[in-house]
Amino acid sequence: MLLTPPMTMMDFFRKSEGVWYSERTVHHFDSTVNESGLSNLIINVFGADDPKVQELCEAQNTDPAKAAGGASFAWQDNLDSDREPNPNYAAILVDIPDSDNPSQGYFLRNRGYVEGIPVIGRYQFAADGVLSIETEYERNQGQERSWFLTDDFRVRVSTVKMMNGVNLMSYSSERRCLLPNQLDEMLTEH
Repeated sequence: MLLTPPMTMMDFFRKSEGVWYSERTVHHFDSTVNESGLSNLIINVFGADDPKVQELCEAQNTDPAKAAGGASFAWQDNLDSDREPNPNYAAILVDIPDSDNPSQGYFLRNRGYVEGIPVIGRYQFAADGVLSIETEYERNQGQERSWFLTDDFRVRVSTVKMMNGVNLMSYSSERRCLLPNQLDEMLTEH
């Protein structure tokens, strides 16, 4: 089965919806400390008529009529799957595609990944489906690439540039988790 990669941000959000098991490695260039971790990434998609779109657009002085929809992202420790995710590790993104080319545009984010402030990021999809994101913060710049290897496995790589150069790089591999009700359905079908 050939993978059909998403070519718009809303298609990317829809393909990403659900719970993902994420393995992440971070290399800090300014120290000998490196990190790795396991987490659950929970993604929920919402339409352009969702109140979160209006709220985030108003907060960032953007016409909500330009929004295609959005998604919420939440991270939790893999061992804490019975608890609600910590809101400090969550973000809402609203997609604002370019009117003449929906495979690129920008997104509003209520809380940045690098700095915990509202930010605007620019994105574009390459012909092969690789998503590239550039985000300017007050003191940093983030770059991320993300792509699907299969419908249920994706990869993300990112760098964070500080004013004095690259500060860290990270690599994440993420595989889709099946929820208990999905497993039950699979068992009853066979």
